[in-house]
Amino acid sequence: MNKRDYYEILGIFREASSEEIKKAYRKLALKFHPDRNPGNKEAEDKFKEGAEAYSVLIDPEKRSIYDRYGHEGLRGEGFTGFTGFDSSIFRDFEDILGDFFGFSFGDFFGTRGARRRYYPQRGRDLSLELEITLEEAAFGTEKEIKLSRSESCAICHGSGMSPGTKKSSCHHCQGTGQVRYDQGFFTLSRTCTHCRGRGEIITSPCKECYGSGKKKVKRILNVNIPAGIDDGSRLRVAGEGEAGDAGASRGDLYILVHLKKHNFFEREDGHLYCQISLSFPQASLGGKVEIPTLETSEILKIPPGTQSGDVLRLKGKGVRSFHRNGKGDLFVRIKVETPQNLTKNQKELLRKFGQSRGDILDSVDKSVVKQVKKD
Repeated sequence: MNKRDYYEILGIFREASSEEIKKAYRKLALKFHPDRNPGNKEAEDKFKEGAEAYSVLIDPEKRSIYDRYGHEGLRGEGFTGFTGFDSSIFRDFEDILGDFFGFSFGDFFGTRGARRRYYPQRGRDLSLELEITLEEAAFGTEKEIKLSRSESCAICHGSGMSPGTKKSSCHHCQGTGQVRYDQGFFTLSRTCTHCRGRGEIITSPCKECYGSGKKKVKRILNVNIPAGIDDGSRLRVAGEGEAGDAGASRGDLYILVHLKKHNFFEREDGHLYCQISLSFPQASLGGKVEIPTLETSEILKIPPGTQSGDVLRLKGKGVRSFHRNGKGDLFVRIKVETPQNLTKNQKELLRKFGQSRGDILDSVDKSVVKQVKKD
């Protein structure tokens, strides 16, 4: 019997891309899968036929030979058709089996039938959030952390077995860790669900942990918060997560740090920012103002003629940062306050001051309009 054209089998054009070939093959394989068509020999034959077509067209070298010489060309290259589930085409078949059976490709196909080895699982990582003050972040601190986590059972020491007992070979997989199933015209293997691939089961579980090897306990940890830590930083405390399987390491603890809002300072990296208010005479004549820092207080010199919105800097009075050496700076924004509720005498003095400067006080000041027209 003559073989059908591979492109016709998959229902694609000869110019089809690799993705189009895969898409067509998936559609065909799901339609004619033996488990969806039990006892249907025609569906089984079409399933095999589609697999053979795909194995050729997805391989650039085989596809080139087929395009030039057809089926005869492939026979000349030693190709005798579909060879079964060891074929490399089933690397792309994972999603089909996964969707249909609900398992992953690795559960069904080992490395040429080799037993899948069980490895103890590392403990689960834990995470929590911690809020600290700006001062604690600047200088570092030690914080007490309360958490609930699983730890190795003190009675069975993580084995899950009653003291003095041993594990037995799993009778579901005969100690191999894998169970084989007949699916249509081929055989599949998957990890044994009873022993989870271990090949052994606990016949006499520990009464304290019910065979899990772990128990939930509450713990209090003292954690060092390094100086210079910033808002949103994530600290890793190695080995303080949950316990792993017997013979495996613990997980880690991750702490997400948040900074509380400060009533005077704002922080950006290693720099601090604040705002102070000055009276009109202070800003005009200049002077000295004592302002707080995170460590002590500093004298800030106010230059004469300082304007509202000006920013003055105190070098090195910020905080340490993870991203640079040394400390940042403290930036002080100036806000000049306009006096209110003046006395009669103060108003008169201020009026005389304005008149001495040539300020227009008792009529319409047109200097702004003139300046705009001039520009």
